[in-house]
Amino acid sequence: MRLTTLCYIEKDDCYLMLHRVKKQQDVNKDKWIGIGGKFEKDETPEECLLREAKEETGLTLTSWKLRGIVTFLCDCGETEYMFLYTADKYEGEMTVCSEGELEWIPKKELDRLNLWEGDKIFFRLLEEKHPFFSLKVKYEKDVLTEAALDGIKIKG
Repeated sequence: MRLTTLCYIEKDDCYLMLHRVKKQQDVNKDKWIGIGGKFEKDETPEECLLREAKEETGLTLTSWKLRGIVTFLCDCGETEYMFLYTADKYEGEMTVCSEGELEWIPKKELDRLNLWEGDKIFFRLLEEKHPFFSLKVKYEKDVLTEAALDGIKIKG
């Protein structure tokens, strides 16, 4: 299993999105996602969040909130547990990301992006200010085949 963080930085009713176009072997190739990545040895979720934010954006987060845990299952690899955060304050200047293109996207325009179907579920939960949640998403060949929110099946 793999432990990761995923963060959506907010500014002016936009999210900072990463268009994954730079890596050839990438489960997220051509998708728009938040920033984040894999835990390093002995890291807490918060340490991973802060390190990945700095590495991918050049920004130092100063205010963030753990919003939920996403269990990501797919036929393309091992089970991934993502600690999902939002952040609304940061310091520093944005840098170029080695994994893709960073862009501020208005929240109302997210549906025009090439997103994972499960991401659309947690964007709705974030928009509705849903309390801390556990979301399970299962994919087969990039198609969402199952989803469960807080243990209750909502798809599949």
